[in-house]
Amino acid sequence: MIVARSLAFVTLFYLWSAMLGIAMLPLLLAPRRWMMAMVRVWTRGVIGMLRPICGVRVEIRGLEHLAAGAALIGAKHQCMFDTMAPLTVFADPCYVMKKELMRIPFYGWYAAKTRMIVVDRAAQAKALRKLVADARERTADERQLVIFPEGTRMAPGTSGPYQPGVAGLYRALGLACTPMATNSGLHWPAHGFIRRPGVIVYEFLEPIPAGLRREDFMATLEARLETASKRLLGE
Repeated sequence: MIVARSLAFVTLFYLWSAMLGIAMLPLLLAPRRWMMAMVRVWTRGVIGMLRPICGVRVEIRGLEHLAAGAALIGAKHQCMFDTMAPLTVFADPCYVMKKELMRIPFYGWYAAKTRMIVVDRAAQAKALRKLVADARERTADERQLVIFPEGTRMAPGTSGPYQPGVAGLYRALGLACTPMATNSGLHWPAHGFIRRPGVIVYEFLEPIPAGLRREDFMATLEARLETASKRLLGE
């Protein structure tokens, strides 16, 4: 039953994505916020399909910790859905993305139109300088900057090394950092098409105040994200 429902969802997901992807092409010539509004429509459509087809509900907690204006969000990353569902609650989000994703037709075009931040990880120090410069520009526009500190998707209950990009942004922007924990990989795995019934939770945690030393900030961010994400796995 799970296999059949997952196949049905994946089929509808790609049909919905293709339909919206084509319909959004004229918005490449429109204001950026129009494109962002349509991306939210796409995301809400995906969320709307998940519950009746796969028995997956989405719950977002801790909105009281989310700033309406310029903000830095350090998020746990377990699957593709992590770049989608939180879009529905951010006022004007800007994700930090790896360069390779920009090569995907439609996806890359729309990411460029909505002015997401693209990182060339092969550029190393140069990439960090560009990341900081772009982040300053986006937060000056009162956008919410979302970065995945591990830099890649991790299986539920596991963690990878936390990369220096988040620390560089924290220091350069002078903003508090709001961690966002999740259990999404339980129900939407990073690989494969199976969608398992249950509740995908995204939980914004208490912000880490600006001004901490790099070592203290990184240790606090990792401890909060990993502890909260593991707690969500047990719910």
